[in-house]
Amino acid sequence: MANDSHAADNILQNVSPLTAFLKLTSLGFIIGVSVVGNLLISILLVKDKTLHRAPYYFLLDLCCSDILRSAICFPFVFTSVKNGSTWTYGALTCKVIAFLGVLSCFHTAFMLFCISVTRYLAIAHHRFYTKRLTFWTCLAVICMVWTLSVAMAFPPVLDVGTYSFIREEDQCTFQHRSFRANDSLGFMLLLALILLATQLVYLKLIFFVHDRRKMKPVQFVAAVSQNWTFHGPGASGQAAANWLAGFGRGPTPPTLLGIRQNANTTGRRRLLVLDEFKMEKRISRMFYIMTFLFLTLWGPYLVACYWRVFARGPVVPGGFLTAAVWMSFAQAGINPFVCIFSNRELRRCFSTTLLYCRKSRLPREPYCVI
Repeated sequence: MANDSHAADNILQNVSPLTAFLKLTSLGFIIGVSVVGNLLISILLVKDKTLHRAPYYFLLDLCCSDILRSAICFPFVFTSVKNGSTWTYGALTCKVIAFLGVLSCFHTAFMLFCISVTRYLAIAHHRFYTKRLTFWTCLAVICMVWTLSVAMAFPPVLDVGTYSFIREEDQCTFQHRSFRANDSLGFMLLLALILLATQLVYLKLIFFVHDRRKMKPVQFVAAVSQNWTFHGPGASGQAAANWLAGFGRGPTPPTLLGIRQNANTTGRRRLLVLDEFKMEKRISRMFYIMTFLFLTLWGPYLVACYWRVFARGPVVPGGFLTAAVWMSFAQAGINPFVCIFSNRELRRCFSTTLLYCRKSRLPREPYCVI
């Protein structure tokens, strides 16, 4: 271990001014993009009332977590790089900054897992999703995620896993030593299990959507009609929906006896039609891209951490470790771009709410939930 620390010190002493300039420039760009981008998305989600629903509550929470990490943790990294990879703020400040960084990492991982579960419910069990996933349910999930994240990030403050300043990374974080002399392996294994479970949930969702896309032979069944109110095994249900919405005339269909016809449809919820199903799939695709990018950008750093825990011989190459650390920093600023480029609804709301580029839209036909 002594030889490894001497080798790391020699590498740090040979850091060129060009390398330090590239680090400072890239980190400053990441801080600006992350804070501004996540702040704009947060303002959009709060200001536009059409986005006040389940998936976007979680997106707002992710944006707040990235703003916390970018605005508080990254400036200390910027200062340490500027001072030649040295820490000048004291041990307590180092533990606090490391706690916030690890808290944000575990919070994003836990939240992406919860989002994957809700995305599966939105596609596979849509009625349960719309009835049960209310604002208070989302708030309970968010509070649970923050509680779990604090439980994972707080023990190293008490020297269980040990937070310290790592000169090779220019940041305060876990001090990864051999697994026999350090407790950080358990934290990394749990993070890897969370990411694996998230991928499995999305894989199950993909299989579910694929199975429902298989074409089945058409079986024609005759429907029963009384004054053009079709009902029975062969009916599609559209006539009954029209009758409930107040468009039907004549006697009540036998299958709807005891159900009152709605004369006023203002403010009523609509049936889940094909457009809404496609919208749910687009939202699921957006969150999966976020999950995939989180795994891609944090993957090299996790490999470096496991390398330092299990490998006894050579140290992690300095170039690989620096690239891995800066990729994990870049993850905090990538989500706003994913939101804008992969979600048509967010693009429309962004242009109308923040850019004030309003376009006339045709009114939708009223439907009621049966």
